Amino acid sequence: MATYAELKAQAEALLLQAEQVRKQELANVIVGIKATMKEHGITLEDLGAAVRKAGARAKAPAKFKGPNGETWSGGPGRKPEWVRALQAEGKNIENYRI
Repeated sequence: MATYAELKAQAEALLLQAEQVRKQELANVIVGIKATMKEHGITLEDLGAAVRKAGARAKAPAKFKGPNGETWSGGPGRKPEWVRALQAEGKNIENYRI
């Protein structure tokens, strides 16, 4: 009769083996899907998938509008020069909220 530790080691080995087989099967399925899509000229857009270009990010909507029409989303990071200039003059940026 096997001990708990032996059975646990066998179970872990089987789970590892199952994960490796799953990854290989998934890779084969993906290759097949890509081949079928290419054969029939199907794009991701045809499937209703939202496609973004690499490195593209959605731009945050503007929350502030400066005196010369400049806009700023108010997000983290460095403030635009026009915002820093207004604050240096002692003006409240909230007065420029859209």
